[in-house]
Amino acid sequence: MTDRTPRPAKTETQPPTEKVAPAAGMEASVKSQIANICVYCGSGPGRNPAYIKAAKTLGEAMARRGIGLVYGGGSLGLMGEVARGVLGAGGRVTGIIPQFLSGREHMLRDVQELIVVDDMHQRKRLMFERSDAFVALPGGIGTLEELVEQLTWAQLGRHQKPIVLADIDGFWQPFLGLLGHMRDEAFIRAGLEVRFVTVNSAEQIVPAAEAAAKGDAGDSASLKKIMAQF
Repeated sequence: MTDRTPRPAKTETQPPTEKVAPAAGMEASVKSQIANICVYCGSGPGRNPAYIKAAKTLGEAMARRGIGLVYGGGSLGLMGEVARGVLGAGGRVTGIIPQFLSGREHMLRDVQELIVVDDMHQRKRLMFERSDAFVALPGGIGTLEELVEQLTWAQLGRHQKPIVLADIDGFWQPFLGLLGHMRDEAFIRAGLEVRFVTVNSAEQIVPAAEAAAKGDAGDSASLKKIMAQF
C-alpha cells in the first residue's frame, strides 16, 4: 500500500488537553495501558440484535476502563451504537470521517472531537495513528477491508498493536475459514503468520486487548480466547 502523508484535516472541535474522566461510579480505579481503541464496524445494524448489543456493551466497557474510542464518525448502525455507548458512560470519542461520507453516514456531532478529512486514505491513516489497538465488530466490506489492512501491516512488521476479532454469534467464522484455507494452500507461510485475538463476546474484548498489549494474550486464565496464528 502506498504510504501517503495526509493533508491537514479539519477538526470541528479541538481535543481537550486531558482525557475525559469516566462517569462517577465507573470502574476506572486502574488505568488501562491502552489510551485509545479503534473500532471497525458496520454503518448498518445487521439483522442479528446481538450485534447492536455487543457494540453498546463494548462502548460502555471502554469508558469504564478510561479508554477512548477512535472510529469512523458516523451515527448509524453499529458505528453509532458503540460511540453512544462510550459517550453515555462518560467516555471520550474521536470521530474521523471523509467529507463525502458526512451526509451518507450522518456524522455524529456529539463527540468530543470530530475530524473531517478529504479522503479514505487520510481517514485510515489518522485512525491508525490515534489508536493503540484495533477491534473488528461485525460489518460489511468496509469493515473487512480495514481489518485486513491492519492484519497485513502487522504481518509485515509495520506495527505490533493488538488486533481483536469480535466473533459475535460466529459472524467471523467464514473469514477464519478463509485464513485457514490460505494457510493450507501455503499462501500464509511460516514467518508470515497472521496474529490476532479472537473473542466470542463483547465483554471479552477490552480484557483481550489489554492482555495482548502486555504480551500475555495467550495465557490469561480469566479469559477464554484464541490466539490465532494463521
